[in-house]
Order: sequence, then C-alpha cells, then structure tokens
Amino acid sequence: MQLKIALVGNPNSGKTTLFNVLTGSTAQVGNWPGVTVEKKFGYLKTNKDIQIIDLPGTYSLSPFTTEERITRDYIVNENPDIIINIVDSTNLDRNLYLTTQVLETDIKTIVALNMMDIIKKRDVHINKEKLSEALKCPIVEISATKEQGIDELINEVLNYHKQVKKEILNIYTEELNTTLRKICNLLDLKEDSLYYSVKVFEKDEIIIDDLVIDDSTKKEIFKLVDIYEQEQNDTSSSIISSYRYQFIDELIDKVIDKKGTSSKITEIIDKVVVSKIIGIPIFLFVMWLVYFISVQWLGDITIGFMEELFENIGEAASNFLSNIQVMDWLHDLIVDGIIGGVGSVLVFVPQLALLFLLLTFLEDCGYMSRIAFVMDRIFKKLGMSGKSFIPLVIGTGCSVPAIMSTRTIENEKERRLTIMLTPFIPCSAKMPVFTLFITVFFFNNSLMAPALYAIGIIIVIISGLILKRTKLFKKDESTFILELPDYRFPTIKNLFLHTYEKIKSFIIKAGTIIFVACIVIWFLQSFDWSLVRVDTEQSILRSIGEFIAPIFIPLGWGNWESTVAIISGFLAKETIVATFGIILGEEFLTISLTNLFTTASALSFVIFILLASPCFAAIGATRREMGSWKWTFITLIYQTGLAYLVSLMVYQVGNVIL
Repeated sequence: MQLKIALVGNPNSGKTTLFNVLTGSTAQVGNWPGVTVEKKFGYLKTNKDIQIIDLPGTYSLSPFTTEERITRDYIVNENPDIIINIVDSTNLDRNLYLTTQVLETDIKTIVALNMMDIIKKRDVHINKEKLSEALKCPIVEISATKEQGIDELINEVLNYHKQVKKEILNIYTEELNTTLRKICNLLDLKEDSLYYSVKVFEKDEIIIDDLVIDDSTKKEIFKLVDIYEQEQNDTSSSIISSYRYQFIDELIDKVIDKKGTSSKITEIIDKVVVSKIIGIPIFLFVMWLVYFISVQWLGDITIGFMEELFENIGEAASNFLSNIQVMDWLHDLIVDGIIGGVGSVLVFVPQLALLFLLLTFLEDCGYMSRIAFVMDRIFKKLGMSGKSFIPLVIGTGCSVPAIMSTRTIENEKERRLTIMLTPFIPCSAKMPVFTLFITVFFFNNSLMAPALYAIGIIIVIISGLILKRTKLFKKDESTFILELPDYRFPTIKNLFLHTYEKIKSFIIKAGTIIFVACIVIWFLQSFDWSLVRVDTEQSILRSIGEFIAPIFIPLGWGNWESTVAIISGFLAKETIVATFGIILGEEFLTISLTNLFTTASALSFVIFILLASPCFAAIGATRREMGSWKWTFITLIYQTGLAYLVSLMVYQVGNVIL
C-alpha cells in the first residue's frame, strides 16, 4: 500500500529543498516566495512505495491566492496519510500560525524544524520536547540544505504512521469550544472535525460551499456566530486569529531560551541594497556585471572554442557522408540543415550556463527577494505590486514558468497585467539572438547586453503606466507582503544542479523543436513549389519571406532572410539563430549578417525580438492563465504592436544618429 506524504509550509521555508532531498528530484529551488506554484509529485529515494507531494507555499489555510487554494484543497479533499509541516525555525512565531491550522485537521502531522544549522550558529536553543508536548505532535530538527536530520525524519514518519490516531490540537477556551461543538452538531460532523467547525465559525465561504449547508442550517449557525461576535465585540475571524497568536506568543516564551534575530550581516547589507536611493542603481549594476561576465568576458572565451568545435564536427560529418557516398540532398540536410542549424544555437551553451549560474546564485542567496521589495514602490504606480517582480525574474530563464508563477498574485487585473508584461523581460531563449548580434555589431559596447534587460524593464514601466489607466486594468490598491530571508551562501551542489537543469532543458529544446525546425527550414530553402531541388534564390522559403518582408521595410530589415527568421522564432526564439545559420551558412554567418543589417537596423531587429509576442509554448501558457482566447489575443496584439512601434522609432532615429 502506497503511503502519501504532503509537504506543507510557508513560502521560503525550505519545502522544495526538502522535496529534492527526499526524492532525489531536481525541482527548482529559489530563495523567494512563490517558487512552487503547482503540486509536485515524487517518490522517496529509499522506498518507492512512499509518495511525496510538494504543495505550494502558504501562510494560512484560509486561501487568498490560487496556490494557497491548491494546498488547502489537497489537504482537505485528498487526505494524505501524513503531513510534514516544514517550519523555518529562524522565524518560528510566523511559521507556527499555519501549524496551528494544520494540527486542527485529523491528518497525522509531523513538524520539521528546518534551518537548525542557522539557529545553532546564533546560539539559540529551541526546547523540542516542550514544543512537541504543546503541539501534540512529533518534532524533528533538520537542515534541508545540508541534508541533516533527514534519516530521523523518515524514521519518524514510518513510526508515526503506525499509530492509530493523532491528537487534535485545541487552543480555544471552553466557551468558544461550546459554540464550536454546537456548529459541529448542526453540521452532523464527527467530534474530531475541529478544522471544519472553526472554518464555518470564521464564515469561510469556500468551506461552507464545499460542505453544501442548507439555508436553514446556515441560518442557525450564523446566529450562533453572531451572538458570540457580539459578546466578544469582534469578528469571528479576528477572534480565531487572536487565539492563535496568543497561543503562539505564549509557546515561543516557553520553548525558546533566546529569541533569534536576523543576522547582523543581513542587516548591514540590507541597509544598502534595499535603500530607496541606491537600491535600484545597485540592481542595475549587478545585472550589468552578470551579463558582462557571462556574455562578454568569460563567455567570449568559450564561444570561439564552440564555433571551432562545430565546424570540425560539420567537416568530419561531411567527409564521412562523402566517403559512404550518400545522396547529395541527404548530405546537405545533415551537414547544412541539422549540424549547421542546431550547431549555430548550441555554440552559446557555455555563455548561457554562466548566465544561469550567476542568476541562480542571486536567487538562492536571497538577493532577488530584496529587489522585489525595492521594486514594489515602483510597481504600485504601474498598477501592480512587488509580487509582479517575481514572474519578471523567473522570466529571465523562461517565459512559460514566469507566466505560470503569476498565480501567486491575488488581484485578477494585476495578474493579467503581469502576464501581458512578463515576456518583455529577455528570456534565455532570446539570449543566443542577442549574443550573436552583440558579437557582430556591438562587441566593443559592454553595456549593450544589460541595456536590453534595462529596455525590457523600461517598457514594462511605460506599459504599466499606460495600461493601468484603461478600463481593462483599473483596480483597487492591493497589499504586498514579502518576507526578506537572511542571506545564505548557496550550496555548490544546488547551484550546479539548477544550472544543469536549465542547460539540459535548453539542449533538449535544441534536440527537439529546433532540430525539427532546422529540417523544415532546410527543406523550404532547398526546394521550390514543384518540389524540385533548387538554389535558395528560387526556393519556397524565399518566396514566403519576400511576400511578408515589405511589412518590415520601415523597421530597416525588410529582407526575406530576416522575415523568415522572425517567423521561425514563433516556434522557439533560438531557431532565429538556427535559421540564419542555415540560410547564410554557419561558416560565413558573421560576414553575411553585416551585409543584411546596418548598425541601426540590427538594433531595430534585436528590439523587435525583445518585445514581440513570445514562442508558442509561452502563448499556450498565456491562454491557460488568462482563461480566454480574447485576453490571449489582446496580449499578443499589444506585445507585437508595441514591438513594431518601438523598433520603427529605434530604426528611424538610429539611422540618423548611428
């Protein structure tokens, strides 16, 4: 019989890290709230009969966001065998609020005190025995990042599962419990259904709808609640919250000998990086440094090696195919189409690996949380909040998970606006295009790569200011709550694990989508409409490109080669480089590009790639998250229309200046 274990905890408590340790999975881990936006499943490394479910982070079982609803619904409806409640021991008072709610359910719960290595460094002692006695559940001390206490946690899970029943935590007065029992009787629930009676007492509409309470019963219950509210001169939800906080405060005094405080190093750094005056300039400098190291400094050293490598591979393949006398068309397909096309994308793997490594470091060390906090001041003026910055950061990797991560945003209009603007931030798929054009046209300008990132942010800001004034996006002010975790030096294992996962995903895309796209592009370039083998000048590809190209003449690159590359970019942005590699020839790509573009038109082309609607996968994610084709088309029209307009302005002005 399979054992189901659900991981439940606050955002940033180390839930996903523990999931990775238990299952051997390489699910993404980031040091800011909102990383896990869907349920993740895995199996214990040492026992495949034990299933681990990583639920989205939540501060409460009273859901306000989509991710919190997923967690609550799973706990209430799916009934896992055991809940492991991961608690950040450095913020025990905040984390225990969720714990008190989970312990009111009839599901066996183990509290895992995470980050105990940090607690010990601060010379803080948590009395595990007293805490266990007060919470009426087992307590295990762990450090997920250092993989300490994991065996003890697994053993506790197996032992606790054998017990017949758990003891329900009840922190309320007898007077309130009397009212809760009356509610329980009216609902015809079991005596241990404290969770449901409390939620109905709080007038939780979702739970009330789930329980399908008839009108007469609902009327009687609300009468009981109204009487209690009048007696206490407070709302029912506030009454319950007060009891929880009172219990937690008293418990903290009993179990902690010395209350932990934030690291002095964290306090010192935060005085600088979250400063109203220099916080954003520091962020821009950090991003410039990241792109300078990955794209121009160390990245440039690697690209020459990779180009030579694929030239040698192509030459060796050509010689081999000639020796075995394969047909000419097959020889050209393999050498020019597949190796030339896919190779022109893979040459950027080392640069992207460096970029991913540095961005992962910024995520895991806690810096990106600070930027979300700093950006909240700006984003409020744009009709969004600092929470919208999280998808923008994730978008530097890929727009698909970035769009999906908007589920953490409560306000629907704010969420739609964030989905619309997120693709303006350069994703990793666009980086090969940018790197190619920077190398050819702007190599001596070290600011060009971070400037593209800055342009993306500027467009987000301008778009937000404009769109929030329209009827579609006018909204009430929302509240942004974000904890700032202590700075932590990421483990080398996690850094390389996450970088490996991102690069693997990039290479898999090159081996599937880009591989197929290269074959299609080569075929269209090599045959005419009668399917007769011809030169590129008479090919299907050229005729398609020339038909559409006039649209882009005002942008400075109204040639068929660039037009076809743009069209292929809808499959995956990396295929733009592959398309140029096939059409222009990988060996002469740099020289051929200088014949197609001027400096002004090259900049216009790059800006269009930066801002135009994303790939099909991201468009699909937009459709799922928007919930309608209407909003999807509004988004695509706005993105592409804005890209055209900005590129037009860049070319017309740049043609005069450059």
